[in-house]
Amino acid sequence: MTNTDTDALYLHPDRNLAMELVRATEAASIRAYPFIGRGDKLAADGAAVDAMRAFLTTVNFDGVVVIGEGEKDEAPMLFNGEHVGNGRGPACDIAVDPIDGTSLTAAGRQNALSVIAVSDRGTMLDASSVFYMDKIVTGPEGIGVIDIDRPIGDNIRALAKAKGKDVSDIKVAVLDRPRHVGLIEEIRAAGAGTRLLLDGDVAGGINAARYETRTDMCVGVGGSPEGIVTACAIKALGGLIQGRLLPKTDEERQRAIDAGLDVDRIYEADDLVRGNNTMFVATGVTDGGLVAGVRKKGPIIRTESLVLRSRSGTIRRIVADHIADKWF
Repeated sequence: MTNTDTDALYLHPDRNLAMELVRATEAASIRAYPFIGRGDKLAADGAAVDAMRAFLTTVNFDGVVVIGEGEKDEAPMLFNGEHVGNGRGPACDIAVDPIDGTSLTAAGRQNALSVIAVSDRGTMLDASSVFYMDKIVTGPEGIGVIDIDRPIGDNIRALAKAKGKDVSDIKVAVLDRPRHVGLIEEIRAAGAGTRLLLDGDVAGGINAARYETRTDMCVGVGGSPEGIVTACAIKALGGLIQGRLLPKTDEERQRAIDAGLDVDRIYEADDLVRGNNTMFVATGVTDGGLVAGVRKKGPIIRTESLVLRSRSGTIRRIVADHIADKWF
């Protein structure tokens, strides 16, 4: 192999990286398993963080955490700016969420995931200075059809026409929050149905972009880090995502401006994550519409994971059995 070939290999995430990273999400989900339904979301998250970080140190890549557990003084592990991996391999930006849905895990509810998203170094938007983002996500049919600035009723009718469906058959996922009471009323007034999410809008967005689900659209205000993670998956699925940052205070707005962010801009998929070399890996913690949760079956622990890669356009499901004695 020539030096040029070698340089190219190490500049971009290769095809085996996602299969390595799934070991880290599996580990985080398995370690969180004993805390499902135990009411202690911090303990669940701590166990998942420890496991994910331990496995990431063994992976052949040089990752920089763009979206992590927080700033270094608040999160000693997987903090923003931390280098992960063994340093030998492709240079990447990485977003991690050891448990997307810690409250879901603590309550024993559905749709908790362990998530990692990866892109080429320098391509992932760092939106960590603004906590909230208003988002809209659909499948490929929404491209050129949906506009986050339009009333939700107009978007629902436009998507229904693009998909060849009746408006009454359109299902819209939205986080069940007081801030969304008016939005939910508008969706129903337009004639569409809602799928209210207790938490975990990453899964909601991905399901909106997948062809085999009953969710057509995911809308509303959620975390901006989740928006970046979702964008990595959407690029692999060929769907649409639009988002606008929503600073809640003047101080947060100024932090965004100081970080080079535009709070008036509509961010598209290519603005949230540039290029066409993204990977998204998720393992179920609890059962959900995206993947099954961790299950203990006698001497083994079974996990289900979803691996998406934009460059190849592949969607893989991985069911793995792990010897329980090696974990507990």
